[in-house]
Amino acid sequence: MGGISPVHWVIFGLLLLLLFGGRGKLSGLMGDAAKGIRAFREGLKGDEAHPAAPPAQPLPPADADKDGVVR
Repeated sequence: MGGISPVHWVIFGLLLLLLFGGRGKLSGLMGDAAKGIRAFREGLKGDEAHPAAPPAQPLPPADADKDGVVR
């Protein structure tokens, strides 16, 4: 019950071929991930070029007498 069957070996072999087979698919995937992270960081840096919004102003005090409705 605790052994590895031939089906498990086939699945394991397919996973290894997927990751390490061909012309470095794993390194290609990691390179793509690095490009995405780099683009994300550049996008964050681009936000600094926009002018900052003015600070928020406090709301004026609400007067109950203006509209005649008591809340």
